[in-house]
Amino acid sequence: MTVPPGRRERKKAATRAKIADAALRLFAERGYDAVGIREVATEADVAVTTLFSHFSSKEALVFEQDQDFEQRLAQTVTDRAPNESLIDALRREILALVRHCTTESAAPIWRMIDESPALRAYEVAMRLRHAEVLASAIAADLDTSPSDTTCRTIARFVVDAHSLARDAADPEAAVDEIFPMIEAAWAATGKDATSRRPYS
Repeated sequence: MTVPPGRRERKKAATRAKIADAALRLFAERGYDAVGIREVATEADVAVTTLFSHFSSKEALVFEQDQDFEQRLAQTVTDRAPNESLIDALRREILALVRHCTTESAAPIWRMIDESPALRAYEVAMRLRHAEVLASAIAADLDTSPSDTTCRTIARFVVDAHSLARDAADPEAAVDEIFPMIEAAWAATGKDATSRRPYS
């Protein structure tokens, strides 16, 4: 059962969202490279130290939902129904994330990312981190080592599927095309896609 966030957590989340909204507004108006951290803090009416307590870098301001996406991937593994296969659960979540990232309102943000070498590099590093977190969740679910090559490979495939589908002309069709290949790769490992480690 999920515990609702307390007042302090809600306040922190609101401040984080306010900072990210201010940053994206300024980036949209003047361009990513033309806006400095101090300007974002002033626009959000917070101290620079407060901004950095929520975001580790200027690039991170653009990826405000990074941590949410990372948690969603891990929870897809741990919280899936007992009879739902690992690959089916991950396909469902990747499809939801692709739909989220290909809305009309998201298009200007992705254009900004594509035009900035710094943002593109951050996004690549973010995907690698997401894949490692997902691999750890898969390994824990199967009661195997977090460094298991199979888990890390499948996790990388799944995270890259999101990126490939998001850039496709028909994102949802791309998910449908990619996931049978991921499922075949998983089947080739000989692991049971519906097996779970026993929880007490």
